[in-house]
Amino acid sequence: MRIEPPDVPALERGVAVLGSSGGGDTRTAALLLRRRLAAGAEVVVHALDALPPQAYVVPVGVVGATPVFNEKLPGGQEFAAAVAAVERWAGVRAGAVASLEIGGLNGMLPLAWHLGLPVVDADLTGRGVPRLDQLSLNACGRPVTPVALAEPGGQVLVQATGTAADLERTVRAFLPSAGGWAALALAPVPAYELACCSVVGSVSAALELGRRLLALGESPAPGRLGEAGGRVLALGRVIEVVRRPGPRLHGRAGFSRGGVTVADHATGALLRLEMENEYLLALRDGRVVASTPDVLAVLDRRTVTPISGDAVRAGMEVMVLQVPIAPFWTDPGRIALVAPRAYGIDCEPVLLGGRR
Repeated sequence: MRIEPPDVPALERGVAVLGSSGGGDTRTAALLLRRRLAAGAEVVVHALDALPPQAYVVPVGVVGATPVFNEKLPGGQEFAAAVAAVERWAGVRAGAVASLEIGGLNGMLPLAWHLGLPVVDADLTGRGVPRLDQLSLNACGRPVTPVALAEPGGQVLVQATGTAADLERTVRAFLPSAGGWAALALAPVPAYELACCSVVGSVSAALELGRRLLALGESPAPGRLGEAGGRVLALGRVIEVVRRPGPRLHGRAGFSRGGVTVADHATGALLRLEMENEYLLALRDGRVVASTPDVLAVLDRRTVTPISGDAVRAGMEVMVLQVPIAPFWTDPGRIALVAPRAYGIDCEPVLLGGRR
């Protein structure tokens, strides 16, 4: 699948929605991709099964405070340095790269960066997630190490061994000294193994989702909203936004928490969204009607652009959309990593169509 300049707005819209409020602002990644295309680069997304089965694929992405990424721009060497470090440590050569996370800016960065390697149509989340122990590799019991982190100042850190939870702790400790963000390259995975432990087709799915949303135009009629895919949970006005510190873990503050309440114009029902980095749970008049791992997105009613949890404000006219998660995460052996209880919410998953 070749990415052309007209595809960039659709891809940006799709990955932003799949971020479910998380994953970071996509504008810088979209700008980098546009500049690369304008320079005449050929940007192609390769099907995973088109690679030689033994070709090693390196998952890559940015970790840390994504607002800082937009303020402290990359110098261009970070991804290459991380991939080179993990190649040296693993003793193999990368044959391709894949996005760490399709939701948010990481859904576009592997395409925006020229690493001289094919980019495959797959990722490790299928949506936005806040932690590195929630990756599909961990859900399948596959090691994520060795891992390389490259920060903008040139420092490269390699973690040779450890669990996904160990990696999460290492990264959170490293990022303050790195200036807030770093490029991450995970252990190379043979293509035939990655096909079983990743969300295959996620880039093309994000592009198609974005195309459907853009096709709605501005201020679409309520009857057309179903064309976006998924289900519209509410169409109305934000009447309350609450933000509070997150639960503390081992004496350290966690991610901040909050809630958004939308009054539906048609029914008068109140839809409340519980959020952390991402929107996690939707309750209509107190009854749970949707939850993670399905994607919950708040979109501007007029422009149909996603609104993040830190940008949503009382008085906004919005639509709340539920997008079904990729089948990978509905497997009973995997869903616990991204279900409400993974975020400390004592609730069973409530997915579109009653899927479990």
